[in-house]
This record gives sequence, structure tokens and C-alpha cells, in this order.
Amino acid sequence: MDLKTLIRTIPDYPKAGVQFRDITSLIEHPDGFRESIRQLAAPFRDKGITHVAGIEARGFIFGAGLAIELGVGFVPIRKAGKLPGETIGQNYALEYGVDTIEMHAGAVKEGDKVLLVDDLVATGGTAIAAISLIRRSGAVLEDAAFVIDLPDLGGAEKIRAQNVSTHFLVEFEGD
Repeated sequence: MDLKTLIRTIPDYPKAGVQFRDITSLIEHPDGFRESIRQLAAPFRDKGITHVAGIEARGFIFGAGLAIELGVGFVPIRKAGKLPGETIGQNYALEYGVDTIEMHAGAVKEGDKVLLVDDLVATGGTAIAAISLIRRSGAVLEDAAFVIDLPDLGGAEKIRAQNVSTHFLVEFEGD
């Protein structure tokens, strides 16, 4: 199954000149969604993963499915102030400012092996912040999986520079 054909492109969204890669058309397709989870899981079945961490919001969709497929726990990584209870956070730079992501304190601990998941990697900023957040907890994070890579934006290279291998299902050049 060619998953790339199930991802629609919306031109000029959210602003002129942007080619938005919309995964909702993929997850609306039952066989395509199932196949995307199967393909995301394949490289990690025998790696001793104990948790899948998904980045808000679309990373929750693929991350939860991947956690079920691998038979491990799911850890949501959310924007600041969205999780109840005690959290730990990590700031990261935006084009114009700073944002923060958080996860529950104690969600992962030393010795846990975490797989980071999101729908897409562009510049890599949020993923790198999530890597730092998870590693600060003492857990091991060596792998990240994404449905889409936009290689021209350089995010995957920045993630690999953090000693994290990257796995993608599809690439869209020129974005």
C-alpha cells in the first residue's frame, strides 16, 4: 500500500506558500491507518521499548496506536498547563519566542526505553525538546518514528545529531 497517496496536501495552509501535509486523510482510511501503525512498529518490535511517547496532538494518534501494537505504555507530551498533576517541562525556541512542553513527572524513569513518535518532522524543534525532556527523567531514548519527513527543513538531521535514529514512512521533498 502506498501510504504517501493517502496523505493529502493542502496548499497555502496555514499561510501562503506552505504545503500542509494532512494526515487526517490517512487516518480516515482504515487499511491505510492500520498499515501505517504496522510499518511504524516494525523496526522496534525487538528493541526492548517500554514506552511510546507521543507529541501533542497528532503524535497522540500514531503514538497510542503504536503503543498498543508494541504492547507498551503510552506517555503524552503536551503543551504547558494541559496535564493534571505534577509535571516536568522543557522550553524550546519558536520562530518568534519560546514554548514549553511537559510530561507527567515519573511517567518514565531510569532504565525505561522510550520511542518518540509524531506525525511529522519539519525543523525538529519540538522533537528535540521532547528528547531532552525524556532523557532528563533518566530514561533512554535512542529512536524516533514519524509518518512524514520534510527533509529540506533539516529536522531529521538535527534529531540524529542528538544520537537518536529516525524512522519515517514517507518523505515530501521541497517543503
